[in-house]
Amino acid sequence: MIRKGNLYYPTKEFQKAAQLYDKAAENPIKFWEDLANKGILWRKKWQKTFVHKPPYFKWFLGGKLNITETIFESNLVALKNKVALIWEPEPLTESPEYPRGKEKSRKITYGELFSAVCRFANALKKLGVKKGDRVGIYLPMIPEVVIAMLACARIGAIHCVVFSAFSPQALKARLEDTGAKILITADGYFRRGQVIDLKTNADEGVKKTKVKKIIIVKRANNEIPWNKKTDIWYESLVKNQTKSCPAQIMDSEDPFFILYTSGSTGKPKGVLHTCGGYAVQTQATGKWIFDFQPNDVFWCTADVGWVTGHTYGVYSPLLNGITSLMFEGAPDWPTPSRWCQIIEKYRVTILYTAPTAIRMFAKYGEDFVKKHDLSSLRLLGSVGEPIDETAWLWYFQNVGKSKCPIVDTWWQTETGGILITSLPGLGPFRPSYTGLPFPGIKTDILDDRGRSCPVNKKGNLVILPPFSPGLFRGIYKNPKKYRETYWSQYGSKIYFTSDGALRDKQDLIRIIGRVDDVIKVAGHRLSTGELENAVNKHSSVSECAVVGIPDKIKGEVPVIFIVLKKTQPEEKIKPEIIGQIKKEIGPIALPKEIYLVEDLPKTRSGKIMRRILKRLFTGEELGDLSTLSNPEIVEKIKKMTTP
Repeated sequence: MIRKGNLYYPTKEFQKAAQLYDKAAENPIKFWEDLANKGILWRKKWQKTFVHKPPYFKWFLGGKLNITETIFESNLVALKNKVALIWEPEPLTESPEYPRGKEKSRKITYGELFSAVCRFANALKKLGVKKGDRVGIYLPMIPEVVIAMLACARIGAIHCVVFSAFSPQALKARLEDTGAKILITADGYFRRGQVIDLKTNADEGVKKTKVKKIIIVKRANNEIPWNKKTDIWYESLVKNQTKSCPAQIMDSEDPFFILYTSGSTGKPKGVLHTCGGYAVQTQATGKWIFDFQPNDVFWCTADVGWVTGHTYGVYSPLLNGITSLMFEGAPDWPTPSRWCQIIEKYRVTILYTAPTAIRMFAKYGEDFVKKHDLSSLRLLGSVGEPIDETAWLWYFQNVGKSKCPIVDTWWQTETGGILITSLPGLGPFRPSYTGLPFPGIKTDILDDRGRSCPVNKKGNLVILPPFSPGLFRGIYKNPKKYRETYWSQYGSKIYFTSDGALRDKQDLIRIIGRVDDVIKVAGHRLSTGELENAVNKHSSVSECAVVGIPDKIKGEVPVIFIVLKKTQPEEKIKPEIIGQIKKEIGPIALPKEIYLVEDLPKTRSGKIMRRILKRLFTGEELGDLSTLSNPEIVEKIKKMTTP
């Protein structure tokens, strides 16, 4: 990487295809049509590329395909013996924490994966699953979750993956909404040295739903409750199935999968994606944003229960014929070096992870990173939330050794794939700035009156027609919610992302955070993301969270929760933090209180649950904490905040 001022540019080995942007800007519909022709196997060509009837739109009308045919049949001769999936279990065979741990990592070729998918697809058909049926998948990070997703896709069933750490109540709500009749789960799985009993949660979650059969993958060999009427072992179900299953031919606009938002900003919504547009966008964004090369080993650290795991853990690498790595456990257990060990062991070339994870590793210092050979890495990615400059620089310097481009990516469950980032072959890269819209994507930053904001002026990020092919087509069974949430702020022709943003002189976009994550202090609107970015610049801060709490005089005031890199006296660090905020933002942003905490409440995908912190002050019910990776921290913080 070459630095020029506060911008970073790729070296010559990465530079390529600058004309992408010019072609896309000239005719974005033709641009996506060309990508669809090159990247996806179609059984029947579409008649019309794009139709727009606000707020609804369609891509590749009349096109027929099955995404699994692009993954498997289109290039099976070349890929049959190539590794598609590497699976690393949490237990270490030499670890005393697992006296009975005997499993080894698994490498599954494209040929082996295809056979497994066909066998399971045939088994699902024998259970009566057909095109359009919804299938619940409640599995941990094991290869069978990929097999289950692809098997559903093979026969045209709509998969709904539910994050394995979600509570029975969360599972139940999703099963009820989708009306799924089949649930695929496991006996248990490993997490931080413990066996998590998933089957018991599944049994509780299916009560009073339409689920008739539960398919159980044997993973942890723990004792589980068994119901002869409903329960079937996965292994016995697929044992005698044939290794061939014809693909169900799908219309481009047929439903592909339903994925529920995490609920971090309210009640979960069933986001519906369709077959053709999602496949095109997923294949193309992976190819260009991650610069996929034939020998790449790609590690997307997200769980498949989230859209990042769907798109860039499963579908995009497989559509591009590369190797995807899947890890069952926590990246910092049993030691902070575990993730480094995995990169070194498998010679990972591309690492795609969240700022939360980067800050967590930075908290441990640099020495443990230096002990491992990370030279195989050639590209780094960031996803899930805006990355602050401090975390960006730590990632760039210590993990990427100042040579790997960092593609900081913005997208949503609703968009289905990355829509804003700097392409690795073009740049430029600016710490804490996400980059440019992907070619073929039109965005703007508007004020509350719908006027385009000038340079460095904060506003609301929107997406303009013709949108992206992979943008979702609706909220399952709730068209009213779809229209009101996304198509009412600026009219039915403009997609409102609910994210605040600004752009610099180079048109690089910086994501400020959710516009509903705004604190109104004495009439002044302050973004929690901007405040957090200011606090994170302090050298002693590992990570922080800012929430607004009610105030009789000012309406709202900020409260800050800070995790330090190492323990320091409060009387020393708090004035420094206040000085940092004054310097970066001004006195209006000064907090009512600063709490030094040992950790922040997070989902297992790494999202900080700010609404839980806020409810500690409002007196509201905290809600279901079972989805947190560290629910015990909430009680500790509660004691600190209680007068």
